[in-house]
Amino acid sequence: MKLDSSEQWAQGAQQIQKQMTEGWASLFQSFQNMDLGGLPKGIAGMPELPNVQFSPAKLEALQQQYLKDATELWNQGLQGKPAVKDRRFAGDAWSGNPMAAFSAAAYLLNTRTLMGLADAVEGDTKTKNRIRFAIEQLMAAASPSNFLAMNADAQKKALETKGESIAKGIQNLLHDIRQGHVSMTDESLFEVGRNVATTEGAVVFENELFQLIEYKPLTAKVYEKPFLLVPPCINKFYILDLQPENSVIRYAVAQGHRTFVVSWRNPDASLAQKTWDDYIEDAAIKAIEVTQAITGAEKINALGFCVGGTILSTALAVLAARGQEPVASATLLTTLVDFTDTGILDVFIDENFVKFREMQMGQGGLLKGQDLASTFSFLRPNDLVWNYVVGNYLKGETPPPFDLLYWNSDSTNLPGPFYAWYLRNTYLENNLVKPGAATVCGEKVDLNKVKIPMFIYGSREDHIVPIGGAYASTQVFPGKKRFVMGASGHIAGVINPPEAKKRSHWTREDGKFPASAAEWIAGATETPGSWWPDWAAWLKGHAGKQIPAPKTYGKGARFKAIEPAPGRYVKAKA
Repeated sequence: MKLDSSEQWAQGAQQIQKQMTEGWASLFQSFQNMDLGGLPKGIAGMPELPNVQFSPAKLEALQQQYLKDATELWNQGLQGKPAVKDRRFAGDAWSGNPMAAFSAAAYLLNTRTLMGLADAVEGDTKTKNRIRFAIEQLMAAASPSNFLAMNADAQKKALETKGESIAKGIQNLLHDIRQGHVSMTDESLFEVGRNVATTEGAVVFENELFQLIEYKPLTAKVYEKPFLLVPPCINKFYILDLQPENSVIRYAVAQGHRTFVVSWRNPDASLAQKTWDDYIEDAAIKAIEVTQAITGAEKINALGFCVGGTILSTALAVLAARGQEPVASATLLTTLVDFTDTGILDVFIDENFVKFREMQMGQGGLLKGQDLASTFSFLRPNDLVWNYVVGNYLKGETPPPFDLLYWNSDSTNLPGPFYAWYLRNTYLENNLVKPGAATVCGEKVDLNKVKIPMFIYGSREDHIVPIGGAYASTQVFPGKKRFVMGASGHIAGVINPPEAKKRSHWTREDGKFPASAAEWIAGATETPGSWWPDWAAWLKGHAGKQIPAPKTYGKGARFKAIEPAPGRYVKAKA
């Protein structure tokens, strides 16, 4: 028999709306009443939640859509053909099992409805985003694909392997419990210095915060202005030197640049008191000075990636306040200096959260690397968490080797005072773009005084540094600029070598930088392939004349080679 929208469905509509609304309010009330280890409400990462009000018009429309979709699903179920369009349920075992397909389709319907309910909340944008984020996390976790009793693919594999997949899944689970994180790749196949971070070089300087690596030239001549890369300190530098074919560092060396990179130390208890000022004065500025001293160059070129770009920009502002301009040009890759548009990370930030972190570790302590890595993974829970839970544990699979995901799992700690300062002065108060609002290393920060040429890159689908946030740097720095947008996300957009012939990038040749990224994009031209050659041509124009490549690392007894690249700092585990 076929069931159409009936009087019975209509009579139940009001009750369904009531239950949905009450259920939503109950959900958020449970968050407010949650025991968070004795912490005051609104402090332990989950901000205090407001009273929830809904748009009556949106609720009514949502109710009608739910009834329509539920009726259609029921009819499809009676015919044994529920429509499921989601890669989590794409296997033949799902489509071949009407009950499994119906449970997947019902889950997707409920997910759409709950997300619609989140959109129906009346309130400010931040509140709505927080509610939406919470529901996304809950529904990602509640997927029937995450449970063996409901995952048709996992059940089929268990039968085909006579239970071997379940036994292997338990082994994988025990292994991941011991290592402290979910395996995203077969980590046993990678070793730093053996098959990742293999570009030839040597450590030529070190202090308690970083090692400076100089790379062996690949050309007979090099440009007179050396090139210094400042990677993010929340990750390890070898994201810029994964394999020879996708290494940004090797690419720069091959272009004729005498290349240096900052390799951050993985902080332990001895660095628990280190501050943002320490990382600027004793790391970024020190690396610039040592690069100058080793090469004898009056000026260098520099690159900052992600937080490394924020650190480099701050260091340049401090140096400008001191009347110094040792950097001839700077490249900023997926970097925030104006923290107006921070994307999904904004859901975590408010005064209470920052105060809690300041109380917890502002005077000393460590933010554990795994905590930070887990936060970033749960920004994309289906791709970076539950996908591996299903594969590793329910299906007993070993994830394939992938250098980028190995790097992603190789987490680093952060000093508490550094992290607390960063939270307040960037994400919360956005002080770096307010002239004089932040004092660093005894100097008032004014990025308007950093007048050097800039190459600014942003990734179109970046969920950590949204394209609008990356583009905002064009409105901050007053010097000559070039902005390039690449396809894909925070990492894949950056690590896109020309030989791969993947993705596209966008440029504008009119020299205009309108107020918003959307306006810039409207006048941009798409070019297939990597953005690296565009950047290489730009950097060449700021590198000076060519001179004979050095025969040795470092300079004299003061800056002699300490150990081969990649050095021991990058090998330290969190």
